[in-house]
Parts: sequence; structure tokens; C-alpha cells
Amino acid sequence: MNYSIIVYVIGLLLQFIAGFLMIPELVGNIYHEENALYFLAVAAGSLLVGTLIRLKKPKDKKMHAKEGMIIVALGWIVLSLVGAMPYVLSGEIASYTDAVFETASGFSTTGASILSDVEAMSHCMLFWRSFTHWLGGMGVLVFILAATPSGADSMHLMRAESPGPSVDKLVPRVRETAFYLYAIYLVMTAIEIVILLLGEMPPFDAFCISFGTAGTGGFSVKASGIADYNVFCQVVITVFMLLFGINFKVYYLLLCRKWRDALKTEEVRWYLGIYAGAVAIIVISIMDSVGSFWDSLNKASFQAASIMTTTGYATTDFNKWGTLPQAVLVMLMFIGACAGSTGGGIKVSRIMIYFKEVRNEISYLIHPRSVKRVSIDNKSVDDTTLRTANAFLGAYFFIFAISFLVVCIDGFDFTSSFTGVAATINNIGP
Repeated sequence: MNYSIIVYVIGLLLQFIAGFLMIPELVGNIYHEENALYFLAVAAGSLLVGTLIRLKKPKDKKMHAKEGMIIVALGWIVLSLVGAMPYVLSGEIASYTDAVFETASGFSTTGASILSDVEAMSHCMLFWRSFTHWLGGMGVLVFILAATPSGADSMHLMRAESPGPSVDKLVPRVRETAFYLYAIYLVMTAIEIVILLLGEMPPFDAFCISFGTAGTGGFSVKASGIADYNVFCQVVITVFMLLFGINFKVYYLLLCRKWRDALKTEEVRWYLGIYAGAVAIIVISIMDSVGSFWDSLNKASFQAASIMTTTGYATTDFNKWGTLPQAVLVMLMFIGACAGSTGGGIKVSRIMIYFKEVRNEISYLIHPRSVKRVSIDNKSVDDTTLRTANAFLGAYFFIFAISFLVVCIDGFDFTSSFTGVAATINNIGP
């Protein structure tokens, strides 16, 4: 184990956190809020500690998969511990435990919150809260890879940080891959902000809501969520939730004018097909109670996109819908978005693999001499990816079962315990 490279990268992470903390500090200055000073204080401390750690450079800069995993795990813990400090120092969240929960929920893009009155918070704190979604959506360590020189070993960091059964490099160099990912991410976020501003959404809200949409996190600046905004803004958010749930490799192919390769991506077809089918079922189920087809379509398309991409925004109380539409939403919750996106869940690519494996096994039982391989985009899936996908599924449901039993100890009813654990493990939130 190369402990020196682990400590060195964590020091670099602390330096970057200091830079991130300066952005809400500037927001606080714009709104003349005294609480902005706490961001400056925490940033200074983070920069100092990070710099001291990095004074001793590692003799061996070799990084293997286990170092990459440990760096990512420790990195998320450090982010949550440091990012929680402004909340506590300002007194806007009294308990450090609650502040760490809120920050971890932000960086992990879960969107669960301990706040009872979000609108009572200062602008700088609300901005930081939503900004953690944006940073966590693509991964803070991926941002560091994009911003600093990195060697071939840094692929272990990207592999540990990235979702999905496999990790594809867009270009031969890891740093360039990370740079392109974040460039696409930044441009898409900026486009959403501009369109929301054109839809007469207040500037502060447009930034925070776009951060939540991009990171598929779901923190809002209003107690009512997205319901207070006009239909145009709701439609825009729906579209961008879906866009951020698509594998970013598709956008790179479009930028390279490889239209045919982008449009032939099998995972995207499954993703949009599942979404369209879910929306159709929900619209048919709720139209009588809602009263209008277009209103039903707006509510169904928004909630289906929000749940499938694991964003967690809401425009209506879908707990008042019938059993069928709620069951569809729970199904979408588990399926999740595409691999290589900012969304959570099991991922559509893994669902494809599992479905095709089951189909092949059934075919083998009927035709024992037949030999079929699982293929995606007309390419055979290698055995390593299949093993990884199956191992993920086993670990996923094992953790789900244990978490469910632990929550049940507190005496919650079956439905609340099940949906609560499902929402958390799939990064959806409340």
C-alpha cells in the first residue's frame, strides 16, 4: 500500500476545497451577508492544512486500484467534514452531525435534508448547499484530474469515482478525458441557467436549481420544491434532468460529429424507451384525478424524469396518486439513469446486461447447444465486465437488505422503511 500518495492526493483535495469555498463567500458578499466570512475562514484553514500535507512529496508516485479506492473513500469523508464547517460556525445548522449529514447528502447528490425551513437560510449557505450537488455530480476527484497534470495511474482514480459497469476513456489521456467531461458538464449547466433566466426564474434560483439538476441532487431553495415555478421552467428542468441522465460519452460523440455512433447507442434507446413507457402508464393512471391531459403529462413527465435520474425534485405530491403510478416510480428509482451520467440507481447499462443474461440462460435451457454472448452496441461484453456487474448487483441488494432491517428496528412501518432505504441507496433523497 502506497500511503504517501494517498496522503498527498488528500492534501491536494484540501487545497481544491479551499478554492470551492471561496465561491459561496463571493455570493455572500454580493448579498452583504456576514456569514460569508465563515467560508473564508474554513477556506484558509483547508488551504493551510492541504499545503502542509503536500510539502512532503511521495517518493513513489505509483498508484494502483486499491490506492484509488481508498483515496475516493477518504476524499468523500474529508469533503463532508470540511464542507460542513461553515454551517456550524455560522449557527445556521447548530449540530455538527446534522451539518455533516447535509453536506454528505449534497456531495453524494442524495438530496435528503435535515432542514425544516430551507427558506430561512442565508443566500451564501443555500448556494453552497446546491453547489455541493454540482461538484459531487461529476465527482470532485474527476475535477482535480481535469485541472492538474496526471499520469496513467490516475485512471484508477477515475475508475473508482465513476459510476457504471465499466469506464471508457474519451481520449487516450486520462486528464483530457476528465477535462472534456467537465467541459461538457459546465456548458450544459450554463445553458440550463440561461434558459431558466429566459423563463423569468430569479437569477439566484436559476443557479441553484441548475446545480441540483446537473448533479441530479434535488436540493431546492424553496420549501415547495419546483411547484412555485411556471410551467415553462418545469419543462426546461424536465428536459435537462433527462439530458444529465444520459452517458456523457454520447455528447462527446456528438461534438466529434459522430452522429451515427451517438444515435446508435443502445443504452440511450433503452433509457428513453423505459422513460416513455413509464410516462404513458402514469398519465393514463392519473388523468381522471388530475382532470387535464396536458397537466397530467407535465406532472408525469417531470416526476418520472426526476425519479429515474435520481434528482428528487417534485412539482406535486405523488403520494396521493394511485398504487400503479407509485409502483412505476419505485421501479424507475431502482433502474436509474445511464452509466457515465450524473444519475444514480443500478444504471440502465447493468439492467441491460442482467436482462440479456437471463434471456441467454432461458435460451440455453431450451437449446442446450446454443452459445450466445451478451452484447451491447453490437460488441460482446467481456467476462470481467459481466463479473463486475453481477458482483455489484449482489453487493447492492445485500446492503439494501441490511439497511432495511436496521431502519425497521426504529419501528417505522414497512412502506416507509422500504422506500426510505430505496431512496437513499439510489441517491434520490427524501
